This record gives sequence, structure tokens and C-alpha cells, in this order.
Amino acid sequence: MSPSAAHVRVTSAVLGIAMAAGCSAGTAAPIKTPAPAGLSELADVRVLAEFDRAAGQNAESIALEPGGGAVVGMIGARQVVRVRGDGGTEVVATMPVPAGGGGTTPVVGSPQVTGVARDRGGAVFFLYAAGRGGLTGIWRLAAGSTEPELVVPMPADTMPNALLIDQAGGRFLVTDSTGGRVWEAPVSGGDPSVWSADPALAPSGFFGANGLKLHAGAVWLSNYDRGTIVRIPVERSGAAGPVAVHATGLAGIDDFDFTGRGDEILAAINDASELVGVAADGTHRVLLDGGDGLQGTTAVVVHEDTAFITNGALREGSRSALRVARLVGG
Repeated sequence: MSPSAAHVRVTSAVLGIAMAAGCSAGTAAPIKTPAPAGLSELADVRVLAEFDRAAGQNAESIALEPGGGAVVGMIGARQVVRVRGDGGTEVVATMPVPAGGGGTTPVVGSPQVTGVARDRGGAVFFLYAAGRGGLTGIWRLAAGSTEPELVVPMPADTMPNALLIDQAGGRFLVTDSTGGRVWEAPVSGGDPSVWSADPALAPSGFFGANGLKLHAGAVWLSNYDRGTIVRIPVERSGAAGPVAVHATGLAGIDDFDFTGRGDEILAAINDASELVGVAADGTHRVLLDGGDGLQGTTAVVVHEDTAFITNGALREGSRSALRVARLVGG
């Protein structure tokens, strides 16, 4: 998740901090280089659905549904939108504006719907960063319901961003981008606790821990400011193990996902409007960019040989969209 169109009044100041942080960390946007051996490619990029950017529908995160569809979090509109496999869309939840307008949301200064997830029963869970207690946290929308309920309240000073359901551990995991932490909470609901606050998750001016995945016995996270992907092994007790940096040089990284081909990753680079392939050894190259229609790339999810990619169009362009591409090679 990155700055939204809903807080244009603070964009220039915030972006100045973020860019300065990226430069001070010695990182740069990925450069097109020869492909690491065996790295997958993407083909047949197309638009599945477009959204109303003028209404704040800056597409953020993706949770896949049966039939080739998905639910997508919309930052500025404070919405969850369902996209059918044929590209049709419907708004399934719109969150209220907090009292006072939500200007207390950390750093970004506006209330935002961010991460989304879906359980096996069809319930949709999403994060609302509202800068207010009683609104900020994990919300549940039961299958067939139109009334979301707050199941995990989080502190008002957190910026919940990415959400996953750890089925084996019976818990939610949530990144807190401004706090540089990962929180955990029971899937049944209740109070959260900090799972990891390792320095590798901290921001250096804007956002730290951002994207979040569970893979091969470890929690993997991206750090927006530092341009890194890190790996945290999950101990037998469920606690966080020692952090290791897996990849660097990915300034402005938002969400990412594994391709299903070992530790190979597709990473959404928001600042540069790119989708980057990251090999198992951490080397990487640009696979898609603005020439392929990407505008403020916010998220990517892979299912079999299909990659679902969101355009947030947060700072450039006007085509907030859900795109799909075919995964080939590798």
C-alpha cells in the first residue's frame, strides 16, 4: 500500500520523505538486466476490470475467489469490491468515515481499506486503517452478508496494511507499516499482539513492513522504504525466528507473491509501476512496466499459471485496474 489519491494534500511532503529515505538507504528502482537463469516470464497481459479512480477506487490488495474472480481493497473509497471472472464488479462493503474525517490515520492522513483475505468458507476479511479505536483493525464480511463486523480491533496508531490467514496456526498475521511490526490475532477474533518488531521491518521515513506471505515454513515480508524482501522462519511454537534478508534493491516494493516454482517471487514495485521477477537467489529483473499498462503497481497474486496484478494509479495515470497475465517459462 502506498499514498492514496484521497490525501493529495499531503502527497508531496510524504513522498519527499519516502524518496529521501530510499536514497539514504542506498537503494534504487530495479534495472532491466539479463534474466536470472530459469526466471519465469509473463505474457498475454490484459485488463480484467477497471475501477473508478476519481471516486477513490485505487485498487490495493487482492484475494482470489472461485471462478476466476477476486475481492479487491480500494484505498481512498474505503471499499471492498468483488470482481467476477467475467470482469463485472460490485461493491460489497464501504467503511464509514471516522469522526473528524480520519485525519489521524498514521502518516497517510486519510482512512483506507488495505489488505484483504478470504477463508475457505467464503468469508471475506479486510483491514481498515482509520486512525481511530473501534474502527481500525480486521473486519469480517460473512458470505452473503452486507454488514461487516470488527473482529480484531487494533490500536488507533497502527497502519494495518497486509493481511493473511495462517490456517495451520489458527491466526491472522498483519503488517503494521508505520510501526514496523507484524501483529498476530486468533482467527476466532480478539485482541492482537506483536509477533515481530525486528528492526528489518522498520520504516526509514514512510512505510516499512508492507507485503506479507506465508511460504515454506516462514513468513516473508517486503519493506517499502528499504527495498527489501525478508524471511522470518516460524518456530515450532509459532514464534518468530531470526530475520534474514532475501533480496535487496527493490525500492518502493509493495505486495509480492510466490509463483509456485520454489522460492521464485513476483514483486509489485509501486513507485516505478513495475512487476519484477525475483529469483531464488535474490537476483531480479523487470518483467512488466508502464509499457505493459502498469500504473502504480500495488499487488500481485499468483494462481497456477495466472498472475493477478492491481494498478493502484496512486500517483500517476488514471487507470486503476485489475490485470491478469499468463506465467510462462521458468
